[in-house]
Amino acid sequence: MGDIPVKEIGELLDEVSDKVPKLISGLLGTLYSGEAGENMGFAVGNFYKALVESGIPNEDAVSMARDYMLSMRDMVKNTANLSPNMPAKETGGENSNE
Repeated sequence: MGDIPVKEIGELLDEVSDKVPKLISGLLGTLYSGEAGENMGFAVGNFYKALVESGIPNEDAVSMARDYMLSMRDMVKNTANLSPNMPAKETGGENSNE
């Protein structure tokens, strides 16, 4: 076995620890933007429309679209928890699962 390049590994880890939090924060900033909200609404609406057009009863389509929306929200919230530089957004209200 050869020597382990400890210095190079340390430098690489320094670079990663500096860049990854910035990348995650930038991604989260994009996910929480007004445009992202509009896109989510458009995606959920199209999902609902496709369900209804394929014969799913309205009541079931609403439930499935809501679950889809909540899954996307939870994915964003879980991603926020990965970033030490950006606190996770708190949600509340009567429809909150928390």
